[in-house]
Amino acid sequence: MTTAFRAVLACVLLAGFYVLVGVVVAAAVVIDVLLVVDFHGNWLRAAIALTLAAGVLVRVLVVVGRRAGGEEPGVPVTRGEEPALWQAVDDLARLVGTAPPDEIRLVPEVNAAVSEDTRFLGLRSTRRRMFVGLPLLQALTVDEMRAVLGHELGHYSGAHTRLGAPVYRGRVSLLATVRALGGHPLIRRVFTLYAGLYLRVSQAVSRRQELEADRFAVAIGGQRAMAGALHKIHGTATAWGLYTADYLSMTGAGGYRPATVFNGFHAMVSDPVRQAEIARLSEQPAETSPYDSHPSLAERLAAIELLPEPEHVPDPRPALTLLRDATAAVQAVERSMWRPEALELRPASWDELVAQGTYAVRNAEALHDLAEAGRRVVGANRPYLDAAFEAIARGRQAELEERLRELGWQASETMLAAVLGQALEAVLIQHGQARWTLSWSGPARLLFDDGEEVALAEYAAQVAASPSAVPGLREWLGEQGVRHDYVPDPQRVRHAPV
Repeated sequence: MTTAFRAVLACVLLAGFYVLVGVVVAAAVVIDVLLVVDFHGNWLRAAIALTLAAGVLVRVLVVVGRRAGGEEPGVPVTRGEEPALWQAVDDLARLVGTAPPDEIRLVPEVNAAVSEDTRFLGLRSTRRRMFVGLPLLQALTVDEMRAVLGHELGHYSGAHTRLGAPVYRGRVSLLATVRALGGHPLIRRVFTLYAGLYLRVSQAVSRRQELEADRFAVAIGGQRAMAGALHKIHGTATAWGLYTADYLSMTGAGGYRPATVFNGFHAMVSDPVRQAEIARLSEQPAETSPYDSHPSLAERLAAIELLPEPEHVPDPRPALTLLRDATAAVQAVERSMWRPEALELRPASWDELVAQGTYAVRNAEALHDLAEAGRRVVGANRPYLDAAFEAIARGRQAELEERLRELGWQASETMLAAVLGQALEAVLIQHGQARWTLSWSGPARLLFDDGEEVALAEYAAQVAASPSAVPGLREWLGEQGVRHDYVPDPQRVRHAPV
């Protein structure tokens, strides 16, 4: 089955979706009219269910149809701002036999992409955009970047983007419809099966188009440049996922956001331990699905090896050299990443963000809640920490745990020990004895001033289980400068990440 035939079939299936919606709506109207003309009680339940389902379908189509495309991501760069990048794209467009995009935007993604606004179901193009991921410019050489850009321009040359918008909207409409029909299992089943067929066909078209665009990339940059780019993109995407999960996710913790995003990413991928982890994760075979929009890395590399190798003069310079002022571009793209509420947060270095953010997420609430639970158990007038120690000393751990559950902590055999350990860490931090320390190799580490790692889990478990251990705990805290009537600072309760 050719790519062109599959594309036509995807459009036919998209039209069929709207016909299917029309059938359900028409059936609801007919049965409602029949009930009015000749009422039958045993039809009433079916009529109500069908009418409600038809209402859901109409509402979904109206909402999806009205949904604006929104502001395009990233930062637009003009020819005057980035002449080298535009010149490269213009040259590549001529090589693949297509018009250059009307707009280039730098985006904070491990990706490059093109889009095309069209009218009359793709018969007329109105505006073309190219999106270039800043992490790719950090990771690739000029040679590899040219191959990637040639691949994207190949989508234009192959007219792959002409039907992209309607096919995408159809995909969104189908998935939204299936989600909205949760209360109508029979009709939802019909639309689920139809959506599966549509996605299989449309995504198969996408995979074939990716392989076709790879031919343009190899014709421009050669097998080595395109294969190297694919390997690096795969690894960089894996690294960006780790970076987002382990570091960027801390944005908002403690009321801070990172002052620099891409410098931190560069620092993480430069760490030898992380490099080994990224390499290991990248080598794991990826699961494939008929619903994938791209062929697997192995499939693309195998297809590239079969293509003829063009004459080519390599350019191993970093791809960032295509930007006139890489620092200014990085700052502009970083600013575009943040929502207005995130921009109101205090910018901080990664060292400060990790120190304050980890405290806010791990320690602040434990310290505050343990003191409050102790106050409730012993009847103190203030939530001071020693009240919790007194409750343990009196053998009232069960009551202390109950109060912690009231404050939102999840019940478990180790709950009291865990809360106590985190609270003791907080005390050391607030009294300047320890600090959470940034590590690009893994999780943050809590270190004393002399560099020794703080390890309180076993000690906290011992104290939680043994009232006789409380005097020793009080003595140790006294040596750290903690007064017996110490009350946690209420202003330092956790700010959740955003």
